[in-house]
Amino acid sequence: MAPWLIGFSVFFGYPLVMSVYLSFTHYDLLSSPKWIGTANYRYLFTQDSQVGGAVKNTLWIIAVMVPLQVIFAFGVATMLARARRGVGFFRTIFYLPALAPPVAATLAFVYILNPATGPVNILLQHLGIDGPLWFQSPGWSKPSLTILGLWGVGNIMIIFLAAVLDVPRHLGVIAGLQYFTQAYVAANVASGQASQAGDQTVNNLGYPEASTLFYPVLLYQHGFRYFNMGYASAMSVMLLLVAFTVTVLIIRNSRRWVHYVGAAK
Repeated sequence: MAPWLIGFSVFFGYPLVMSVYLSFTHYDLLSSPKWIGTANYRYLFTQDSQVGGAVKNTLWIIAVMVPLQVIFAFGVATMLARARRGVGFFRTIFYLPALAPPVAATLAFVYILNPATGPVNILLQHLGIDGPLWFQSPGWSKPSLTILGLWGVGNIMIIFLAAVLDVPRHLGVIAGLQYFTQAYVAANVASGQASQAGDQTVNNLGYPEASTLFYPVLLYQHGFRYFNMGYASAMSVMLLLVAFTVTVLIIRNSRRWVHYVGAAK
């Protein structure tokens, strides 16, 4: 058990304890932490005006994108299960997007959905349809990320295809709570495109208009952009507590909606 204990202590136990400690301090990565008690948590719950929007955006991902991913993956798996020819080929085609690195996939989608030069809007224009602004629009930025999420459902599809219908739902919720990479990359690239187009008022924090400012993105900004590691630690502790609470609630209620093959009647 020594390798597991060492890995757990170094990569999980120690960082967790330090995060809890730093959440009660003011720490800018340059000087020693200074104890400030519960000031970070008071600011988190009563003064940080960005937290409310970040939480709403994160809940949107959990309530909309995660269920759509499951439904889409189940639909694809059902079609593949009924196919009689070329099953291996189609399984490969639908699974390949899951192998693409998230950053590379996001960059490709930002290019494809570029409102001015992207092939999607060019095709829509030929059909007489004015394409949306996609990542450049507050109303379309999260749906654009959802389309990206649906494109990469290969892992979930394979699980459904294997007939493991009791997919751990708490893992999907936790993934939604930790949604970061695609939103962060898309916001930075899209804001860069807007700046090149002449918009000098662009703020890439959750661009456009904080519509992609998810809770993990805000946490990252406070920790590694503003160097307020104490406050970022407080945010991470709250994220851990919420994820743990949601997981416990789902597992305790799983008997109502999960059927275990071979379970006693």
